[in-house]
Amino acid sequence: MIIGCHLVLQDGPDLLAYPTDKEAYARLSTMLSEGNLRTEKGQCLLYKKDVYKYCKGLKFIAIPPYTLDEHFDFDTSFKNALREYSQYLGSDLYLAMIRSYQANDDKKFYRLTQLSKEYKVPLVATNDVYYHNRERRELQDLLTCTREKCTIHNAGYRLWQNAERHLKTPKEMYRLFRHYPDALARIQEITDACQFSLSSLKYVYPEEITTGGRSPQEELEMLAWQGAREKFNNDIPDKVKDSLDFELEFMKRKNYASYFLTVYDFVRFARSKDILCQGRGSAANSVVCYCLGITSVDPKEFDLLFARFMSDARDEPPDIDVDFEHERREEVIQYIYTKYGRNRAGIVATVTEVHHKGAVRDVAKAMGLSADAVDRLAKSMWELTAEWRQGTALSSEGFNPADQHLQKILALTEQYVGFPRQLGQHTGGFVITQGNLAELCPILNARMENRTCIEWNKDDIEALGFLKVDVLALGMLTCIRKAFDLAKDHHGEQFTLANIPPDDKPVYEMISNADTIGVFQIESRAQMSMLPRLRPEKFYDLVIEVAIVRPGPIQGNMVHPYLKRRQNPKLVEYPSEALKGILERTLGVPLFQEQAMEIAIVAAGFTPAQADGLRRSMATFKAKGKVSDYEKMLIEGMLKKDYSEDFARRIFRQLEGFGSYGFPESHAVSFALLVYVSYLKWYYPDVFACALLNSLPMGFYQPAQLVIDAQKHGVTVKPVDINHSDWDHTLEEKQGKFCVLRLGFRLVKGLNPEEMQLLINTRKPGAVTSIISLKDAGIGVPALERLADADAFRSLGLDRRQALWEVSSLSDSATGMFKGQASAAPHEHAVQLP
Repeated sequence: MIIGCHLVLQDGPDLLAYPTDKEAYARLSTMLSEGNLRTEKGQCLLYKKDVYKYCKGLKFIAIPPYTLDEHFDFDTSFKNALREYSQYLGSDLYLAMIRSYQANDDKKFYRLTQLSKEYKVPLVATNDVYYHNRERRELQDLLTCTREKCTIHNAGYRLWQNAERHLKTPKEMYRLFRHYPDALARIQEITDACQFSLSSLKYVYPEEITTGGRSPQEELEMLAWQGAREKFNNDIPDKVKDSLDFELEFMKRKNYASYFLTVYDFVRFARSKDILCQGRGSAANSVVCYCLGITSVDPKEFDLLFARFMSDARDEPPDIDVDFEHERREEVIQYIYTKYGRNRAGIVATVTEVHHKGAVRDVAKAMGLSADAVDRLAKSMWELTAEWRQGTALSSEGFNPADQHLQKILALTEQYVGFPRQLGQHTGGFVITQGNLAELCPILNARMENRTCIEWNKDDIEALGFLKVDVLALGMLTCIRKAFDLAKDHHGEQFTLANIPPDDKPVYEMISNADTIGVFQIESRAQMSMLPRLRPEKFYDLVIEVAIVRPGPIQGNMVHPYLKRRQNPKLVEYPSEALKGILERTLGVPLFQEQAMEIAIVAAGFTPAQADGLRRSMATFKAKGKVSDYEKMLIEGMLKKDYSEDFARRIFRQLEGFGSYGFPESHAVSFALLVYVSYLKWYYPDVFACALLNSLPMGFYQPAQLVIDAQKHGVTVKPVDINHSDWDHTLEEKQGKFCVLRLGFRLVKGLNPEEMQLLINTRKPGAVTSIISLKDAGIGVPALERLADADAFRSLGLDRRQALWEVSSLSDSATGMFKGQASAAPHEHAVQLP
């Protein structure tokens, strides 16, 4: 396979471009990036001057028009463009011959032969390919109908006239172009010239990550040991020293130093700006990450599996996810763009695939079904099983399995499922390079302002060995940061994630009682139903709680065995002493991916690389079907070590149940650190509620539920008021143990922050005394209506009904010498109607 691209030019005929080497590919990719960045996402504006600028090393094929004019000739504009192409592109230009099976093929070939001789542009036999075999023509027609917003019944000439736009065999190509043997020979000529392969792309990490002339490895070692001395007060335990030596040596062999330094760099920047962040992920299991401050999890304290990502046989890059406050993550993203430049840093793409419901809707519409029938079919797809097709089951919507039109819709839907539907941007994955990123892959504008992305997704860059750093957003970190600030301002407490008092019994009692509304990770109904049964008593119980209510442990039948053993320790058993060391912390039940790997290593003799392969195959077994290879290896390996076949198969079924939902222990520990911040909910519910309300939207609960929960914990809550509220919710003077929570304007739906800031500025010289003064200050009537509906005028002595009447009367407000006065005089009595 050779790499190529179809260039649609704004001022000339289309060209096919094929790079012959890595340098030519870099020029092609750069040209595409320039075209992408000139316009919005989804478009690429290219001109002839761009082709001439980047043409070196590229082979081009000019595509002629599909039709001839009334004189059976190509129009003059194409001839002039071909002459110009031949002047600039020289011997690298070819002219395409495409047999379209229309009546004028022979006439077109004759004219192309004339043009080839006149402009000395050799002919080459090609196909105008849209699908790989002729059976896919039906699906191609339906995709055309979807794009053109028509049906197969009225598409007309928008569809191709035949099914010949498919890949053809060499024998068929020889038959079609037997009168033009030179055109056939040039296919091989171009193929032989194009020796470029994507595997030749070499990723080079940026150099800005080092200081003092040190190499990346020297910089990493210096920072790691410096961090270790700070973490352990210059008394580094021998175990930590050994781990640091081992990990740093491994990172040197795998050339990973630059990756860890890059992550350290933007974590350092975030902390310099007081942006709360925390690292997690497979590579975060390392002591190096702990010493660098990337993660707060001490791997030695929790015995996390180093081989989870550290294996000489594992070629994929490490993975560290760093979560930042969701309201301030953009600062970190823009820091990366500013430091490295948009030509060297870009966000990874994601490819959204077509799923069943969307596929059947597109196909059914294109096949002419009514809107009502399309809705009914999409809703009842799950009923159209093999039994329904055989006539032994019924559809609740009355679809007939004998209907051939419906059968064709369903068959085409199955072909359509899995097609790429949209190119989006990753939630925060960055690729950063030393050289020009556009020379490795095309760059394009994102829909979001000041964002640029690359066209490749996570799997693409992993296959080519590109390192990705993840800059993710987590709403709970925003909440925690605001809570820490409020605790400092109103209670004089200087909290950090590291200094919250550990193992506080009342906090665990609160969690065990499922009093966890608003608490990260354990606020869902499923988690709240689990908490009274699991009853966490120490930090590691929170780690298990985070991981156990997941589809993997549930499908793998791990939840109930664990709960039974927790309630009755006599039921805990281990098949061997070797496995006891692995499973003891989870009472003999494997709950984490790391345990799955350790079991394979200890009980079945897997190497660390094979164990990682098992983990990866479990995560993708539905798609790739490779898990059966490991099933045999695991069972045979366990039988050799004298484990029973029944136990071996049971273990494999549990591991298989993880699927793509197995939760790594390193992630669970990082999340558990944030769960334990519920300490604030117990001791400072005013702070916790205020921070949570100011961080919405996030979590499961509406503001009213969070307010009620705060009141249950003894917090006095005061309503929104035009004389006392700010945009955010605030804490006022203490009433008893806790501060009063004053609700802010952000709680009122439809209000504009800028307009409310104008209201706040208006009341600064003195309290607001009338609604008319707000209108005169520039507050719009719609905003005043929303405030009145929210009962925000109580400080003026107006209830909701009275305030709404006052606002409605503003259209008749006083002017001139009476401007600023209320529309109703206090001495006037209301007229009594008969």
